[in-house]
Amino acid sequence: MLLLACVVLASCGKRSGKPKVLVFTKTAGYHHESIPAGIAAIKKLGSANDFEVDTTTNPSFFSEDTLKQYSAVIFLNTTGDVLNNYQEADFERYIQAGGGFVGVHAATDTEYGWGWYGRLVGGYFNGHPEQQEAVLNVVDRENAATKHLPVQWKRKDEWYNFKKLNPDVKVLIKIDEKSYKGGANGADHPMAWYHDFEGGRAFYTELGHTDESYKDPLYLKHLLGGIQYAIGDNKELDYDDAKTLRVPEENRFVKTQLIQGGFFEPTEMAILPNFDILVTQRRGELMLYSNEKKTLKQVGFLDVYFKSNAVNVNSEEGLLGLTLDPDFEKNNYVYLYYSPAGDKPIDRLSRFVFKNDTLDNKSEKVILEVGTTRDICCHTGGSLAFAKDNILFLSVGDNTTPFDEPNQPYPTRSFGPMDDRPGHEQYDDRRAAGNTNDLRGKILRIKINSDGSYGIPDGNLFPKGTAKARPEIYVMGNRNPYRISVDKKTGYLYWGEVGPDAANDSIGTRGPRGYDEVNQARKAGNFGWPFFVGNNYAYNMHDYNTNKNGPPQDPAHPKNTSRNNTGLVDLPPAQPAYVWYPYAISPDFPELGTGGRTAMAGPVYYTEDFPEDTRYPDYYNGKFFMYDFIRGWIKAVTQLPNGDLDKIEPFMPNSHFNSMIDMEVGKDGRIYVLEYGNGWFNRNPDAGIVRIDYLSGNRPPAVKNLTIEKTSGNLPFVLTAKVEAVDPEKDPLTYVWHIGKTTTTTSEPQLKYTIKQAGEQEVFVEVMDDSKASAKSNTVTVFAGNERPEVKVSVQGNQSFFFPGKPVNYNVSVTDKGAPVDLANLYISADFIKGSDLAGANWGHQIMQATMAGKNLMLTLDCKGCHKVDETSIGPAFKKVAEKYRSSPDANSYLPAKIIKGGAGVWGEVAMPAHPTLKESDAKLIVTWIRSLADQDKPKSLPANGTLTPKASDVKEQNTVFNINANYTDAGSQGMVPLSGTASLVLRNSVIDAGEFQNIKEFYVDDQGGSKSVVLPSTTGSFKAGKFDLTGITAIEMNGFSNGDAANYTIEVYADKPNGNKLGTGTLAFKAGNQKLSVKISLQKLADGKPHDVYIVAKQTGASKSRPAIKTVRFI
Repeated sequence: MLLLACVVLASCGKRSGKPKVLVFTKTAGYHHESIPAGIAAIKKLGSANDFEVDTTTNPSFFSEDTLKQYSAVIFLNTTGDVLNNYQEADFERYIQAGGGFVGVHAATDTEYGWGWYGRLVGGYFNGHPEQQEAVLNVVDRENAATKHLPVQWKRKDEWYNFKKLNPDVKVLIKIDEKSYKGGANGADHPMAWYHDFEGGRAFYTELGHTDESYKDPLYLKHLLGGIQYAIGDNKELDYDDAKTLRVPEENRFVKTQLIQGGFFEPTEMAILPNFDILVTQRRGELMLYSNEKKTLKQVGFLDVYFKSNAVNVNSEEGLLGLTLDPDFEKNNYVYLYYSPAGDKPIDRLSRFVFKNDTLDNKSEKVILEVGTTRDICCHTGGSLAFAKDNILFLSVGDNTTPFDEPNQPYPTRSFGPMDDRPGHEQYDDRRAAGNTNDLRGKILRIKINSDGSYGIPDGNLFPKGTAKARPEIYVMGNRNPYRISVDKKTGYLYWGEVGPDAANDSIGTRGPRGYDEVNQARKAGNFGWPFFVGNNYAYNMHDYNTNKNGPPQDPAHPKNTSRNNTGLVDLPPAQPAYVWYPYAISPDFPELGTGGRTAMAGPVYYTEDFPEDTRYPDYYNGKFFMYDFIRGWIKAVTQLPNGDLDKIEPFMPNSHFNSMIDMEVGKDGRIYVLEYGNGWFNRNPDAGIVRIDYLSGNRPPAVKNLTIEKTSGNLPFVLTAKVEAVDPEKDPLTYVWHIGKTTTTTSEPQLKYTIKQAGEQEVFVEVMDDSKASAKSNTVTVFAGNERPEVKVSVQGNQSFFFPGKPVNYNVSVTDKGAPVDLANLYISADFIKGSDLAGANWGHQIMQATMAGKNLMLTLDCKGCHKVDETSIGPAFKKVAEKYRSSPDANSYLPAKIIKGGAGVWGEVAMPAHPTLKESDAKLIVTWIRSLADQDKPKSLPANGTLTPKASDVKEQNTVFNINANYTDAGSQGMVPLSGTASLVLRNSVIDAGEFQNIKEFYVDDQGGSKSVVLPSTTGSFKAGKFDLTGITAIEMNGFSNGDAANYTIEVYADKPNGNKLGTGTLAFKAGNQKLSVKISLQKLADGKPHDVYIVAKQTGASKSRPAIKTVRFI
């Protein structure tokens, strides 16, 4: 019996059957052509050595339930970001539960933004020389992966250099850098290693780039040894040992809109103990959201400087920052940072009493004042945050103009502004951010005393008494530190740094492109601006008189030699940013995306500080939240114990936020978001406060999209609608449809409903599960009693491209069902614009659309009885009104309110009647038309048909488009507003850049700072140039360049698919040496007027060591 018990215990935990491994080969970067050979070799090793092999490129395999079946996972020449954050967490748990990992060659060129993976695989790729023979030194011959190898192993492969090597791995093989060219790790250059890691086993070999590797017996036995080590004893996984928590499902987080609308440029908020929320507005109002009443009201006002009288200057000053005293429940103190009105150019930090829903202005205690320059733009900062022991942080912007100074031959061009010529002070940030004796461009750290005075705590950047240095400074070298937060446990300071606008590098001339930054200060420091940006990228010193550029500054020894500097010349060493990202994709932080940018710092979240029933899951414990005002994302940042960044992952990526300008955590453990809304310097209707709730139990249905077949029509109007909705718990659903004030219920996600009365109706559906948990759809407005006119734009000839010098014959037709067409209400425009700016270029067209809609809307009301366009009637002429309010910045809010509410006394004694049922949006359309009457330069419409001839000068970029846009507004009908129909036809430039190529197979995408090319394959490859009408196209022109070696390729052009209708064949023949090549390939005519996918297939016909690349394809 004892022997039997021992046998049972010994076998307990071992898997039944053969070990099984998963070979994962997804590539998000370079695709190795040897992957198929590697898969075949591993399958053969499995058959010969009694383990099973599954293969996949599908990252969905990385879920806990799927991974459990595998003894080891092999990353075979993976590249780039191949797993999402859910899959990453489940893979961490798999390893911690006892799973095995094998990394082959490019596995170190994978997941740069996931620090845990870097430690697992053992390091990251850091470049390589060309393939060549080298000598490998086997330093451990006791391991199964190396015991069969010679002490010195000479072989040919692609030899990686490494960065961030894990010092805890056990090295098996090193490379002798003296035996080949291009090594960069020195004498200790590892090439294969293994280690036990967090409960699992990990093996990595750098070898395995070439097809030949997977036929080499020595290499295959080396790889087999690594696989067998990773499999280990083939035990069942024990998830009780897993330390990483699973990522909570995104649909458990929901946006609860506390209030929306009613805000006018909100800036910062503070959550009161009773969950009322104070909000500052830039124009001076202090607003209070009542948690009990769900209402918003003004509870205070400061007279602030918020508007410049200077021409073309948008001031950013005003009421900027707000925070509560740590002991607010006892003393009712709030702290405000603002720009007081008057002649004195200062920003002021003051303490006030806020009690009984009222700001007591008489209680003001001025704490600190910052001298500024007014009537210039930009950068105010203004964020406030308390740390322990009554220590207050205040961010202050640099108060420096980042734009090019008018009428100057050598402007800043969005690089570091350092123009110290007399009279140009506002363009020299060395007077502010780089000045140790100035509080601008800084984050200040002061200790608030009970009487409202302040002291200087230990640990600031300059000790008290330092000549030419302000002791309040904690961080210097800031441009616009707009939102800050303090980690309440570590005391670390975080802030978002809004960066400059330069889109491209000018290395060696002016300096780096612009970056936004998210920064962390564990102690006081200089963060470099205006001398450095991002990862201490240095700007060149620039002579604004001669346009000559000097050397860049040394980040270890920066100097401020500006004549405007009143502080120290020798500055503290510059600190690199914590996170930095440009407009384009960031090679360092690609997960942050592209586009406009305004970085913000949110809280560091600790679950133990909050009630269990409302706090977020422990997964977010200790994570730092950062967000971006423009891009709209929130990211959760995992840090190492010392505060170093380890991983950035998305938080609620599928939720939309309306320009987040502040983020706070309430005492309930929920994150609250203040939304500025979409539009600068406006009373945005989408500005509001959002609370992010976590649902631990039953979740409401996920409502994706309400679609309505037809949104307008004559009476009787048949409304046909459907909605997409899914219940996470698979509960049965009920649909409550709201059509104006009418409701109807269905058990199916569709509705057919007849509207018999004319009018405008808002339609939405509330979807409810059997536990009464519900969610609402988007709202769609329908118009019964008037059918939207139909507009069509057509051109003769090719429907995809325009060509410089070739006329475009266009025609616009309008159909207005049941009404005559009045071409006076048709507006047509044509613009040549950069493709990515298409929405912005339509702005002028949208203004004219609003103008016509406003005019016709006015004609349906009683306005025409009292007003005429040119003549005075009972009321003033519309032109007189337009001229009176032509320059008024408040007209777009004042006049709509006047139309709705009515009034008298402005133009005479006759009262203007109220229009209480008129929607504010409709009143704004009328005001748009009225104000347009004062615009002498408003654009005129093109004729309904005509000819337009593009010129070569119109083609500013390769992705320039020619946009013909037409809008027609009808006259409305009884009880129904006018409706507009719009149509656009877009013709693009015929040059297709490599960055636009799709479905790329076997080509390698080379991205050099956003400029992309595709490297031709070593065998055969293809890509889709796009989907185009080929009417009139007779040829394509391929433009490329070589990298030194001769190479020959046959090029075939196909329609619809890579082996579809062959249109043409040509040859690319590159000579030795660096060469640009342009080749024209004739095409068969395909003039059916339909768009076709156009594929380019390249076949190598002559071998070369380094392969050439294709930059553009032009259709002729």
